[in-house]
Amino acid sequence: MPDFASPAALAAGLADAGYLADEGLAMAGFLALRLHRPIFLEGDAGVGKTAFATALAEAAGVELIRLQCYEGLDAAQALYDWDFPRQVLHLRAVETAAHGTLSAAELEAGLYDRRFLIARPLLQAIERAPCVLLVDEIDRADDEFEAFLLELLAEAAVSVPELGRIEAVVPPVVVVTSNRTREVHDALKRRCLYHWVGHPTPEREAEIVRRRLPGVGERLAREVAAATARLRTLDLVKPPGVAEAIDWAAALGALGVATPGPETLGVVLKVREDIELVRASDVV
Repeated sequence: MPDFASPAALAAGLADAGYLADEGLAMAGFLALRLHRPIFLEGDAGVGKTAFATALAEAAGVELIRLQCYEGLDAAQALYDWDFPRQVLHLRAVETAAHGTLSAAELEAGLYDRRFLIARPLLQAIERAPCVLLVDEIDRADDEFEAFLLELLAEAAVSVPELGRIEAVVPPVVVVTSNRTREVHDALKRRCLYHWVGHPTPEREAEIVRRRLPGVGERLAREVAAATARLRTLDLVKPPGVAEAIDWAAALGALGVATPGPETLGVVLKVREDIELVRASDVV
């Protein structure tokens, strides 16, 4: 991994990758790299948590490996699985070639070889490090999966019963994100550096829009950022994130419209009650 000299240097690297990090996030990212600690990013959906991991991998010039969490996720889907069809073919080939001269123990030992192990994202990160491992939306996974992550976060290693312990030569940079749909256990948070990713100021959001959409004019970017900030002051079910602001600016640019209006609320709001509330409040 490249050695960024300071949080400001990391922020500059992220900016070159198209991501504008505030001072707090740049500091958290710098310490995660320097101390070899996972970083836990929490915040509303669409504020740029996933994009941070992507930009960090690009700035560091390493591979990004992503594990998307969901309810019911288990070790076989996140860590590894055995390639059963190949194992069966191997068994038949060995039996044919050996004509019964191998013992059952020898046959079984041949079946559980590394070449028959299908690496999922967590094992990929350990074996391919240096890299950035993104464990996205950990709050969607079950409590049991959180406990399963502890060994990897603490030691950059996993245990495969048939093969033993597999440890990373260089620990991957781990970015864990949560939309806070539920509380994540303290045991996982204690192993990480923590940063709350909030919504940007209108000025910074306008700059983000301009950077992501170079064809959008400065006036439209500012209008969209200001309108999005007003929407967030309302009691919405799903307040718009930065991603929605970018989509809104892109839609208005495609329409040739200079000012956000209620006719395009379906681009930035995705809940019927929210759209009705905004139209009634005359905020846009």
